[in-house]
Amino acid sequence: MDSAISDARTPASAPARTPLGAAADNGLKIVVVGGFGVGKTTMVRSVSEIRPLNTEETMTQAGEAVDDISEVRGKSATTVAFDFGRISLDARNVLYLFGAPGQERFWFLWDRLFSGTLGAVVLVDTRRIDDSWYAIDRLEHHGTPFIVACNDFGGPEHPPEAVREALDLDPRVPLVSCDARSRESSKQVLIALVEHLQAHYAGPAARPRQEFA
Repeated sequence: MDSAISDARTPASAPARTPLGAAADNGLKIVVVGGFGVGKTTMVRSVSEIRPLNTEETMTQAGEAVDDISEVRGKSATTVAFDFGRISLDARNVLYLFGAPGQERFWFLWDRLFSGTLGAVVLVDTRRIDDSWYAIDRLEHHGTPFIVACNDFGGPEHPPEAVREALDLDPRVPLVSCDARSRESSKQVLIALVEHLQAHYAGPAARPRQEFA
């Protein structure tokens, strides 16, 4: 399948995206993972400071026999390799964002994407919370620090304690809420991840647990 560069055109009211400079010293790899249709591509598109690379393909009736789309009936395209975007932290540090495909048939790609990864965001749709277990399991297997972000799909709100219990989250794993369509909201997720990584790599000292913003 051919790769495609997403236009991801920004509404006229949104701020213009400033291209990254060439002076950045540190490139930090971050992976966005989660179940099928939880908003990984949307998050990478919304927050990237460059026009994001994506490998989306149109979903067809033939794919219905392979992918369970019963909970994502409005979805018309799906990632078949990965999404890629960039965002600057400051003049010398940039995040390279990789969005992993969510379907089970593409999970074999995840271990390669995790190679060299500093940390990860696990996107969760609380209406289909079971879809997030595999992502958490693989990250824990690799020893990759991560945070969990509940993407807002307009459903009923769930207390953080209930989400933690359903996901069997380690108490030290930050849990936040977000709207992956919003650049500002997605930036706050990345900020939460970077703060978690700073605490994680600083040493085994007690780290504060973050909850829903």
